[in-house]
Amino acid sequence: MNVKILIVRVSSLGDVVHNMPMVADILKHHPGAQIDWVVEEAYADLVRLNRGVRKIIPFALRRWRRTLLTARTRAEMGAFRDALRNESYDVVFDTQGLFKTGLVMRLAQLAPGGKRVGLANATEGSGYEPISRVFHTQSVKVDRRCHAVLRARMVAAEALGYRIDTPADFNLQPPPLALPAWLPTGPYAAFFHATARDAKRWSEAGWAAIAAMPQLRGMPILLPWGNDKEKEAAKRLAATVPNAVVLPRLSTMEAVLLAQRAALAVGVDTGLTHIAAAYVRPTVELYCDSPRWKTEGNWSPRIINLGDAGQPPTIPDAQAAVARLLEQGGA
Repeated sequence: MNVKILIVRVSSLGDVVHNMPMVADILKHHPGAQIDWVVEEAYADLVRLNRGVRKIIPFALRRWRRTLLTARTRAEMGAFRDALRNESYDVVFDTQGLFKTGLVMRLAQLAPGGKRVGLANATEGSGYEPISRVFHTQSVKVDRRCHAVLRARMVAAEALGYRIDTPADFNLQPPPLALPAWLPTGPYAAFFHATARDAKRWSEAGWAAIAAMPQLRGMPILLPWGNDKEKEAAKRLAATVPNAVVLPRLSTMEAVLLAQRAALAVGVDTGLTHIAAAYVRPTVELYCDSPRWKTEGNWSPRIINLGDAGQPPTIPDAQAAVARLLEQGGA
């Protein structure tokens, strides 16, 4: 009998990406497994890119909170509950470790002998909520400094009785989009300079220095943004770099396409940088105010990680990393 599995990992963009290698692990050791996934509706299309996921159950808590008393919201919440109970799962995983994700886990229907599996403890700096353990039938302990990708893989391996013996495989398809007009037909670099927290940003002087490297002359440098402040930063950089292009506002899938096709990606600790690394594009990850051990791309020599919490990368180190990846070629 094929094992039926439900993964509850609802957010955020980078965390959803880092959760994906557990799917390939499960299918390697249980080839007939049927894997469903509960995820915030904003990231449902992202999870659909994973070849190993059978069905996605969108979770709209962020939207529901704003209209909790309306008939439409109540109907959607009822449909969500029904979707969780239309299948009987052998294992339900909560790899986020929050009360809300534990509650979703508890709502899911278990098959006879099924189990609910989650994290036994927090990792350093995580938002883990210990109360989530009340929903578990099995809690898996991980190291306090456990990489975000390895953490989810360890929970699945412990519950399903196998050992992790391969590099992380994100198993992502390209986004099924027609190529937009703004996307170059030839090689380009994507600079993921924007992030929600100012302390995680790298210096504008650093971005300009990389853009001015001789190796990037003639290669379009594409600058995405997510809000007006980030757009203004992109415009300032583009004003000093002849081959830089400020992109229009992108949808999530357009931004994923940008990362997936880049000949070079350079970015701070943010979701789109991690997506480029998940597609194993030549990627330089720049850590300025977050611990590198938590999310660094460590599954391919095409990913170079620089800096650390409170230790932003130097400009020469970043230039050397870019030069090294471009010399490797094969983009």
